[in-house]
Amino acid sequence: MGVPRLSSTQLPGIGVRYDLTTREQRLLSVVAHRDGARTLNAYRQDDPDACALSVRMTSGEAEALIDALMPAHHSPSLLSTTELGLVAERIELSSVSHWNGRVLGDTRMRTETGVSVVAVLRRAEAIPSPGPDFRLAGGDTLIVIGTREGVDAAAGILARE
Repeated sequence: MGVPRLSSTQLPGIGVRYDLTTREQRLLSVVAHRDGARTLNAYRQDDPDACALSVRMTSGEAEALIDALMPAHHSPSLLSTTELGLVAERIELSSVSHWNGRVLGDTRMRTETGVSVVAVLRRAEAIPSPGPDFRLAGGDTLIVIGTREGVDAAAGILARE
């Protein structure tokens, strides 16, 4: 089949558009919006400038579509968080957050919500399993896992200014 042709275009203020030309010369695009949403577009084969389908999806809907398209990426030894009633999410710490410069343990997030912080993304670095003495910084993205209610409560704690 050959390598699929995929190109990307920066869309200032919006995100990134990814264009894929299929083996059948069909044009598909995905706009990755800055807020995490995705827009999937399919173009008419007889007129590649005419959009035949456009679907805007939340990040969760996009993940569900990825799961449907690529089920082979699941390993039978991995647990699916949704089957267990758990969710994993990214929560960004604002630079004006009350917790900016404070240690993770001060948030009492695990005690108050039951949520675990499994990693922190800081710039281009990932810090796995941060301990209670880990110092938070504005712009950090915390990867958390817990119940839907617990994750929502954790987001509320981290949003404190």
